[in-house]
Amino acid sequence: MSYNLLKGKKGIIFGALDERSIAWKTALRCHEEGAEIVLSNAPVAMRMGEINKLAEKVNAPVVAADATSMDDLKKLFETATKHFNGGVDFVLHSIGMSLNVRKGKSYTELDYGFNQKTLDISAMSLHRVLRTAWDMDAINEWGSVVALTYIAAQRVFPDYSEMADAKALLESVTRSFGYHYAVKKKVRVNTVSQSPTATTAGSGVKGFDGFIDYADKMSPLGNATGDQCADYCVSLFSDLTRMVTMQNLFHDGGFSFTGVTPQVIEQMGK
Repeated sequence: MSYNLLKGKKGIIFGALDERSIAWKTALRCHEEGAEIVLSNAPVAMRMGEINKLAEKVNAPVVAADATSMDDLKKLFETATKHFNGGVDFVLHSIGMSLNVRKGKSYTELDYGFNQKTLDISAMSLHRVLRTAWDMDAINEWGSVVALTYIAAQRVFPDYSEMADAKALLESVTRSFGYHYAVKKKVRVNTVSQSPTATTAGSGVKGFDGFIDYADKMSPLGNATGDQCADYCVSLFSDLTRMVTMQNLFHDGGFSFTGVTPQVIEQMGK
């Protein structure tokens, strides 16, 4: 159902790889709510995914951009503002990759070269996006930026490895840059800490299927789906949440504040 929450708004969505991606689902919902969109992803991800299929559905141009490259980001914002004939109202940052996890290295055996790249891709890319928009004055007053994160930034999930550090840094950038952007132009910046979701990227984490089941049993409302996360992002892009900024917002069915549930105790007793 559409409520026209984003009618007349224009946004950039990073990270739509395939139909399982939260970014993909969010793009569809934004389009349904009346927004115009520009899609972007890293060149290698564009070759691996199906972003052009999404572009046809939402009538959006696709602009390749490495989010760790200031030059690429500048070209992206230039293209977007030209396409929109004006500034951007919202941005979704759905970018993350761990080279150490890909290589099967445990947290106690990190390759620090890989680690630096992980932090740059998964966290400092948000700073670069915000800095580029700031320098170009590309985000309109009362604009909204949302980055996707995970509760491993606050709690230990051993197999999530260095991505936990990256998400903690991502959330810190959100607060720090969010302060300055709010003062300058009333732009709000938030993170959404989503339930474990069966995306292509998430499924690469060791033991992921088992953990989805565990989180579902731990959450009073059950795990939040990717489609529900897309709905939440739409609400944060809308004018209904104008006074929400610098927050890490848990969207996890109550998992983040639940100590234990009878379902988990029962399972442990078997």
